[in-house]
Order: sequence, then C-alpha cells, then structure tokens
Amino acid sequence: MSMMNGSRESLSSDINVTPMIDVLLVLLIIFMVVSPHHFWGEEADLPRPAEGVKAPPDQPLVIQLHDTGQQSAPTITINHNDVAWPDLDAKLREVLASRADRVAFLKGDPEIYFEYVAQAVDAAHQAGADRVGLLGAKD
Repeated sequence: MSMMNGSRESLSSDINVTPMIDVLLVLLIIFMVVSPHHFWGEEADLPRPAEGVKAPPDQPLVIQLHDTGQQSAPTITINHNDVAWPDLDAKLREVLASRADRVAFLKGDPEIYFEYVAQAVDAAHQAGADRVGLLGAKD
C-alpha cells in the first residue's frame, strides 16, 4: 500500500518497491546457499605424453675440442668424457638416441683450425643432431 498526499481522487505513479526488495532478498539467499557447493572448479582432462617420448636431459650435449699443439688434431670430449676421432660418430649417435631435443653445442679452443670444427659439426649433423650451436670462449 502506498501513501498519498492530498485527495484520493488523483492517480499515483509511484512504484511500489516492496515486492522487488522481497524478490531480491530471496534471490540473494538462494545464491548464498548454492554458491559454496561449487568451490572445486571444473575438471580438466590433461593430455598425457605418448609412450616412447623421452624426457629432456638434465644437461646439454656439449662437444669440446681441446688444442694439443703442433698442428695436430685436437682431442675431443663429449660432456667431459674423452672420445677418439674415429669413435665420434658412433658416440654422438648413442648420446643423441636417448634425447628428445636433439641439440648439440660445440666449444673449441681459439687455436684450433676451423677444419676440425667443421668436421665436428658435420659429424653431429650426420649423427642426428637437428641443431648445432657454437659456444664462445666465455660460455
């Protein structure tokens, strides 16, 4: 019921907000009761890695060429393990077969002829390395 000033014969255009407030309070109570039951979120189906996919290695594959002097072939180490030049291809194939990233890094002493660096890069590519990075003296 609304209150009117003056005579009762004139029409009142005031909105009666009491039923709207009742509906609003009922909706507020409903949402307050329903909302806490939905706190866990949506379930997600995460993709699983395929079998046979290898995990990335802990350390990168680093091929180092060490100068021996007297214009002879440098010595080679792969991750601090000595390797002979004839065994380089087989050892690289063995190491790269167990890796998913197939990336190798080459580091050489500054006095080494570029011919040996090119041979090591070529051997890495032939062994299956997708990319070969060259490391500088301070790396």
